[in-house]
Amino acid sequence: MPEDSHAKSASQRVVLKVSGQALLGSEKEFGISEETLRAFATDIADAASVEGVELALVVGGGNLFRGIESAIGGMARANADYMGMLATMMNALALQDVLEQEGLQTRLLSGLDMEEIAEPFIRRRAMRHLEKGRIVLFGAGTGNPYFTTDTAAVLRAREIGADRILKGTRVGGVYTADPETDPSAERYDRVHGREVIEKQLGVMDATAFTLCQESCLPITIFDMRTRGNVRRVLEGEKLGTRVHWESGDGPSERVGDPPAEHVAEKAATGEPLAGA
Repeated sequence: MPEDSHAKSASQRVVLKVSGQALLGSEKEFGISEETLRAFATDIADAASVEGVELALVVGGGNLFRGIESAIGGMARANADYMGMLATMMNALALQDVLEQEGLQTRLLSGLDMEEIAEPFIRRRAMRHLEKGRIVLFGAGTGNPYFTTDTAAVLRAREIGADRILKGTRVGGVYTADPETDPSAERYDRVHGREVIEKQLGVMDATAFTLCQESCLPITIFDMRTRGNVRRVLEGEKLGTRVHWESGDGPSERVGDPPAEHVAEKAATGEPLAGA
């Protein structure tokens, strides 16, 4: 076995991608909801206690700044994206602090040089932290403009040899169509990555999804607002939607849960529904 691989039979190395928008909670339009942040920290602490789990986190910054979408008129795309990276670091620092208040050991690694507040991202160092039972937070995206935090999550997952990616969002999973315009839309329980591409279900941006496809890295999209869901997913409970790459598999499995809450979510946030 290569020296930098981990024993998959004995451990489960997971990257959890948390939407910055999810940190708004239900009462805020901007910033960080303390109640939501503490609830997430409690959930993550509970999930980290699952035997054999090594957990890394990537947090978005959309609750504070959304790159080019939030840019001042005429701002260069690169500058807007760097501002977005700084927003992810603010969220990561907040989450790191409340996780440590829960008694967890954490390390924050940054894609940009910020020696006063975070370690630089070094692949082997990140893996060593995980092996020691620490929760690792990856901030500042990839450290480069023009890449989303979804892409950063997949990139880090591949670099550290993660077994899968969990994408915690404010929605319930991946749907067959936009339930706002199609009341018959159903949520997928399991769906092949090929179908996601063919039907443009929008699970992640194209760069991130291609990286998953190249390494057959499975993705689980689930509603992180429901307390205890992170642990349930790690323990194998069927929640949200699992995107897989298995060959010769049967048809995608769908569940007909009503999308009413999902529709309300989009109306409130403007987020795309098909892929969260």
